[in-house]
Amino acid sequence: MSHPQPVVEVGESDLPLHCPMPNEAIWNAHPRVFLPIEEKGVALCPYCGTLYKLKGWDGSRHHRH
Repeated sequence: MSHPQPVVEVGESDLPLHCPMPNEAIWNAHPRVFLPIEEKGVALCPYCGTLYKLKGWDGSRHHRH
């Protein structure tokens, strides 16, 4: 049986975003990976599958280059 992956809401103060977050237990931690959340307002950790959502993100302040 598969378990649903956690969804974590983060704020501007958590940027630059990385997983695992500082408040997570380190006994089961994977290598730290920085996640680009600013462009789409969401980011998925490639190691653990945690989905991060940026609070208050509406896309109007972020532009593609």
